[in-house]
Amino acid sequence: MPRSDRSPLLLAGLLATAGVAHFVAPRQFDATIPRILPGSPRAWTYGSGAVELALAAGIAARRTRPAAAQAAAAFFVGVFPANVKTAVDWRNRPAPQRTAARARLPLQLPLVLWARSVASGAARGGEAGA
Repeated sequence: MPRSDRSPLLLAGLLATAGVAHFVAPRQFDATIPRILPGSPRAWTYGSGAVELALAAGIAARRTRPAAAQAAAAFFVGVFPANVKTAVDWRNRPAPQRTAARARLPLQLPLVLWARSVASGAARGGEAGA
């Protein structure tokens, strides 16, 4: 399978794994929910996990891939504040945890670009880009 054909499936797998993790270990995600959001952190955790699972399914299906990948790019932008909150909240934790929280911040950009690449590749007729 060419790399361009694997890229959407890898992105879908990443989203599916993250989505499942929101339900299996919700507590770690609850802590990342910005306090400014209304409702309980657990509701946001489950909601974002469900969105990730839906995006994964949409990207896995060729017919819905362009729209789902664009939505994934927007989702990655939308969850950035949670990553900022984690980096701020974890500033006094041990170095490995601090480093992990800070490393997530610049990783959002490649995720956004990857999703956009998958969307544009799918829109061009099947090439996924990477």
